[in-house]
Amino acid sequence: MTGRLRGKVAIVAGAGSIGPGWGNGKATATVFAREGAKVICADINRDAAEETAAIIQNEGGQAFAVQADVTRADQVADLVGRALGRYGRIDILDNNVGIAEVGSVVDLPEETWERVFRVNLTGAFLAMKHVIPVMLRQFEETGEGGSIINISSIASIRHTGVPYASYSTTKAGLNQLTRTTAAQYAPQKIRVNAILPGLMKTPMVEHSAGLAQAYGDGDIEAMWAARAAQVPMGHMGEAWDVAHAALFLASDEARYVTGIELVVDGGITLKYG
Repeated sequence: MTGRLRGKVAIVAGAGSIGPGWGNGKATATVFAREGAKVICADINRDAAEETAAIIQNEGGQAFAVQADVTRADQVADLVGRALGRYGRIDILDNNVGIAEVGSVVDLPEETWERVFRVNLTGAFLAMKHVIPVMLRQFEETGEGGSIINISSIASIRHTGVPYASYSTTKAGLNQLTRTTAAQYAPQKIRVNAILPGLMKTPMVEHSAGLAQAYGDGDIEAMWAARAAQVPMGHMGEAWDVAHAALFLASDEARYVTGIELVVDGGITLKYG
């Protein structure tokens, strides 16, 4: 690693993994730390957050875990306060919290629709609401703002064949929230970008019963095969692909990049009309 984030402090919301293996947040937190960032590993699951922080610490990096539900304003405020108390600044925010519920507008219960909105969209809103004032103060003091990365999905811009009414809608909303926030705070050098992963092989996908049913009648291996066959490159992406995209957007190499939707999908959206 080359120290591309040396001296920076990063919050990764959703830094844990729902099961064994590497989820997007877990991989991103680890890559950030390997590149020199001090990382706050936040997750609603304390054990998952601590696992990621331990991986970083065992590799010689700096990190600590915080249990936080990003749908709760008080817990987000506490997360930001703890980050400032430990490291004194926040340079990077990676919003990686999200859930996927399969169902059409007819099938979805109202409470499921509202829960997906709360997690996928309100969570990112609250994180930015509490982190951006910190970045504004930093800009006033040093001329440096920060980088915010929102993890969206190709489902926000294409119909992927899965009835994803709540998921696709919230991710589309996240894209627009990214654009408007990027435009508003560009003068203060606060960059806000979105990453749109395609068909990924991660623990979150593996543990989604609805996806397994939609793709392979409940058979996980059949689901993996069906998803891989859809991708022009012939295989699904990994969490590391998202992590390295986030690394670029977090780094000073992307200092003139804001308001974009970076598609990381092996070319699959080229096939969708």
